[in-house]
Amino acid sequence: MSNTDQPKKVSLQELMKQKLADKQQSKNAGQGHKMATKSAQPLQSQQTKKRNNQRKRTGV
Repeated sequence: MSNTDQPKKVSLQELMKQKLADKQQSKNAGQGHKMATKSAQPLQSQQTKKRNNQRKRTGV
């Protein structure tokens, strides 16, 4: 049997470094795209303002 058929054993430390590098690359790649779309859309309030009906309630 040759060594090319079996996958190389990777230590946990090396695996975590690879995962962290992949995570940072995806974060940096997605960050530029997210900023471009966010700046194009105007900000909107997520709460709807209710009309003040205090005069109606008090009878003034």
